[in-house]
Amino acid sequence: MSSQAMNGQSNPTIAFFPLANRRDLVRRSAIELDRLNGYAATEFWKTTCRTLGNELLELGCPEDEMRAEIMDFQAAVQVELMWLHREEAAQG
Repeated sequence: MSSQAMNGQSNPTIAFFPLANRRDLVRRSAIELDRLNGYAATEFWKTTCRTLGNELLELGCPEDEMRAEIMDFQAAVQVELMWLHREEAAQG
């Protein structure tokens, strides 16, 4: 008997680790985004989000869930940017 049948699961689901909780990724993205300006910043941001979205889709993440993950990631990066500038202001 499969472990799914033993657990009463008929359709397996995959839990994806939330992008917004990947602190290293969020911090690195915020630092890089803060370093860039204009077109370079826009391209970095679009490329980063598309790459992460494609990775989730390749892992079997449903498209609506992938979009929500990207939105949460974007919000986490924005919060990190605010913290970066708050730290700079406190040091300056």
